[in-house]
Amino acid sequence: MNLNLPATSTRRGFMERLAQGAGAGLLAGTLAGCNQEQPQSAANGTKRLRAAFSNAGLQSTWCALGKTTAELWGKLLDVEIEWIDGEFDPEKQRNKIENIVYKDFDFCCFQAVQIDSLAEPVKTLKTRGIPVISMDTLLVAPEAMRETGVWVEVTPDQVFMGESSTRYLMEKIGGKGKVIHIGGLSAHSGAQGRAKGFENVLKEYPGVEVVGGGVRWGDWKKEIARNKFESLLAQEKQPVAGAFFHSDDMALACIPAVENTIHKDMVITAVDGQKDGLDAVRNGKLAATTVNPVCLIHSTALIVGQFIVRNGEKIDDIPLEIVTPGPLVSLERKNALDAMYYLANPLHCMV
Repeated sequence: MNLNLPATSTRRGFMERLAQGAGAGLLAGTLAGCNQEQPQSAANGTKRLRAAFSNAGLQSTWCALGKTTAELWGKLLDVEIEWIDGEFDPEKQRNKIENIVYKDFDFCCFQAVQIDSLAEPVKTLKTRGIPVISMDTLLVAPEAMRETGVWVEVTPDQVFMGESSTRYLMEKIGGKGKVIHIGGLSAHSGAQGRAKGFENVLKEYPGVEVVGGGVRWGDWKKEIARNKFESLLAQEKQPVAGAFFHSDDMALACIPAVENTIHKDMVITAVDGQKDGLDAVRNGKLAATTVNPVCLIHSTALIVGQFIVRNGEKIDDIPLEIVTPGPLVSLERKNALDAMYYLANPLHCMV
């Protein structure tokens, strides 16, 4: 998704401040320029802020690292984090967030399990004047963001990630044969984008057939993904050439199912690019993964939120979308692989 917003002077100023804040100077120079008339804390002369964070579910390694990131950067920027685990259940996530909407938060950052599921609590936060930032996936449709109370979406390019890993897969299998497509959650806008990316590339390879006729949704859950993967494998009497998964976690859960079978040479690609996935690339179990920069998404949401509050910024000064980059990593791209190991390390939480 790219809204191609006009580059107004206020937005340029906002992005310049964000870019400057991404480096080490954020901790000193950035906060020194914030509103000093607010109540001060002893730590660094700025008001201590409170923020509510929620992502899809901490059983995912991606989401768990997002929590680590928010807490690390919260300490660095003097922002107290209250965490709400989405448990990969839209109803549970909504109920939990409805229970905290009347607490005293300065801003909130949410990744919705399902688009529109958090619309009502976000509207309540809007009436209380609390900015809400969407992370990774859409809270509501883009045209409804501002009226609902979503200030900005910090997101990777979901379609690009699907295209990137799928194109690598197609090249490695020579553009022919059968492949399996295991998706995330069908109502999740990120999974929808990755599926679209897969389909975009598939159109270029008429010699490739998708086993079962299309995507099988794994709901981001390892057991569901493996059950569906094994069911598709059981239909095939000849080797399946490849598979694309919407997450490293689901891919890694399914890899044992092909070991010591006719499918043992299957080329497998995925999305996420955090430690477990990077390890799998290094040891040859995953052919490639595209980085969904969980640390950058969560830290950027937090940085933007504290800028909004500390600088007294207005909603019209903020772009609707901030797109975070993430490269494809494979054994052929050793420099990128080494860089991702360093940047995604929980000691750094940068990508």
